[in-house]
Amino acid sequence: MSVATPYFDQLFAENDDPWAFRQRWYERRKRAMTLAMLTRPRYASIFEPGCANGELSFELAPRCDRLLCCDTASAAVSLARSRLLGFPHAQVQQNRLPEQWPQGQFDLIVLSELGYYLDADDLRVLIERALAGLTADGQLLACHWRSPIEGCPQTAEQVHARLEQQLGMTRVASLDDPDFLLDLWSRDGTSVARHEGLR
Repeated sequence: MSVATPYFDQLFAENDDPWAFRQRWYERRKRAMTLAMLTRPRYASIFEPGCANGELSFELAPRCDRLLCCDTASAAVSLARSRLLGFPHAQVQQNRLPEQWPQGQFDLIVLSELGYYLDADDLRVLIERALAGLTADGQLLACHWRSPIEGCPQTAEQVHARLEQQLGMTRVASLDDPDFLLDLWSRDGTSVARHEGLR
């Protein structure tokens, strides 16, 4: 069974930064590596489900023309909206995924620390909806903490293996860090150098 919304509501009721995104060097380093993994300097449209308090969202916003974020916890949505006030092209919705997947097409979908909260069936549906919501040259980035998390139905390894199997897209970048997995899949498998005519 996927982790239910009240779990996240409780986390944010006790702390506006329950995972210490702002304080921990681990988190700041991971965000920097996530952004560095992206093969394009800018995207027309990015979707970040499970945005929490909007720390990664804040760094994705300058890289796109339109940013849509969502979270299942109402407090997280309020925090992310406040974090993104300086970006009129950014929108934050309260959605429970995969049921409430948004309309529209996205050049980049970012699954950061989300997949292992979903059971196998919900993850399968989420990937199906991500595939349907990606543009013809769209990309999907996934980043997940490797240590087991109590109450989570899946591990980072299971989530990334399922993504690799179900996406049917070229994995254009990958980082096997001792603490987290970070992968970028693209419908257009062209490398950065080749895209710029260097190869």
